Amino acid sequence: MKKLLLAEDDLDLSTVLIQYLQLHNFELSWAENGAKALELFQKNTFDICILDVMMPVMDGFTLAEELIKINPETPFIFLTAKSMMEDKIKGLQLGADDYIVKPFEVEELILRLNNILKRSESNSKMNIQEIKIGKYLFDTKRMCLKLENKTQQLTEKEAALIHFLYNNRNQLVKREAILKAVWKTDDYFSGRSMDVFITKIRKYFQDDARITIESTRFIGLEFKISE
Repeated sequence: MKKLLLAEDDLDLSTVLIQYLQLHNFELSWAENGAKALELFQKNTFDICILDVMMPVMDGFTLAEELIKINPETPFIFLTAKSMMEDKIKGLQLGADDYIVKPFEVEELILRLNNILKRSESNSKMNIQEIKIGKYLFDTKRMCLKLENKTQQLTEKEAALIHFLYNNRNQLVKREAILKAVWKTDDYFSGRSMDVFITKIRKYFQDDARITIESTRFIGLEFKISE
C-alpha cells in the first residue's frame, strides 16, 4: 500500500476521499490544516501528498514549501476551488506534480495519483549508481559509460536516452514514446535531434557487438542486448 498524506479542511470531502483512496490501496493520514499536515510529514514517510490550497493556519502553498525543505523527492498534488491561471502557475512553480480544480471526479484523482507514482518509481531507478549494460557500466549519477579503462562522459540528454532505452530493452519502442519521455515533445525538430543522439549512442556502444540499436522505418527503435 502507498502511504498518502491528505491535507484538506473540508470534512465532508475528506471523508469521501479517505474512503475512496483506501479502497484503491492507499494508506491514509489526514490533517485538517497545513500545520498539522506538516507535523505528520515530519514524523512519517509518505509516497505522495494531496494538499488543499485554501486551508486555515497554513495554506497549501506554504505547506508545500515546508515539505520540500524536508524531503524534496516526495511528489505532491494541489486541490483547489480556484481556477485562476496565476494560482496554477504558482503551484507548478513550487514543484507540484499536478493541479486539480474542484469539483472533480474522484476517479480522475486516482488516475493522476497512480500516474505520478509510476513516474516517481521510474525516476527512483536512476538512484542506482551503476547499471551493467553488456561490457559497459552505466554510471547514472556521474552520467558516464565505463569500459575497462575508458570512460565516456555523457550529456544529461544522452544519459536520459540511454536509461530509457535500457529500461525498454529488447522490445520495439515507438519513436513518439521515446521523444515524449526524453524530449517531452514529439515535434519534427525533436525527432531530428533524436536521430543525432541515436547515432552518437551507437558509437558509444560500438565496442560490444552484443549491443545494437535497430531502427524500424517510420515506427521506432529497439535497443538489443544479446546474451
